[in-house]
Amino acid sequence: MEIYEEVVRLKKEGRASALATIVQCIGSSPQKEGAKMLVRDDGSIVGTMGGGCLEAEVIQASVMTIKDGSPRTIPFELTERHGGLVCGGKVLVYIEPVIPEPRLIILGAGHVGRALAGAAKFAGFRTTVADDRGEYANRENIPDADEIVVHGFGDMFARIFVDESAYIVIATRGHNHDLDALKAALGTKAKYIGLLGSRRKRALLFKTLGEAGFSKEDIGRVVTPVGLPIGSVTPGEIAISIMAQIIQKRRESIAPGIGSASCGRIGEEDGEVKTAPPSC
Repeated sequence: MEIYEEVVRLKKEGRASALATIVQCIGSSPQKEGAKMLVRDDGSIVGTMGGGCLEAEVIQASVMTIKDGSPRTIPFELTERHGGLVCGGKVLVYIEPVIPEPRLIILGAGHVGRALAGAAKFAGFRTTVADDRGEYANRENIPDADEIVVHGFGDMFARIFVDESAYIVIATRGHNHDLDALKAALGTKAKYIGLLGSRRKRALLFKTLGEAGFSKEDIGRVVTPVGLPIGSVTPGEIAISIMAQIIQKRRESIAPGIGSASCGRIGEEDGEVKTAPPSC
């Protein structure tokens, strides 16, 4: 039971793990069929495969399983190197990844933020929606969010945990709030930072960020205008284009080579939805 309790705890923290199970034994082996070992994302374990080189190799394979998200079945032919006390046995180990839902943090609870929360839920993301206005950031307005935070954008991430697997989309109601949110987002290790806005807004914000001391590498992390170029106009269409881009980004690490478009995306400025031209 300890293993499964740890799986639940890790998922709540947004951490990945891999569950290794001996599914077949032939001959002598240090553990029998059904023995399980949980490998955390940092390589630490709960349970055992019996120790020795067998366990070390299962841990190594489990870490790879966590990274690529694909289950694997690995045969081991036990020798003195693997088992220490036994020779000649064979063990088949099945390793399955336990990956928490991907996390999307939406800064801005307006029309696009609300639509994006719904699209993200449909796509299987765990979503946090944050705004400094309680009349917008509430369960009635954002029914699809898993978490709602009411706080100032400038230090929002003092209230929201962000790691390198998180995705952030900034869709606030104005330039100054966008700037505060961008500065806060660039202080995190988020995998993706998307900004809803026009090219004019991008140029102005990037200039201001540079003057504030952010490097070109920092600013280069920001994807804007955000979303794939599908001709989006309405908040719902914009949300779909953003989620399509986030899913594309997420899958690139598993299947490198998937292309990503950077032109013709759409944005919203001062409450007005704008469509970018279809080419750069």
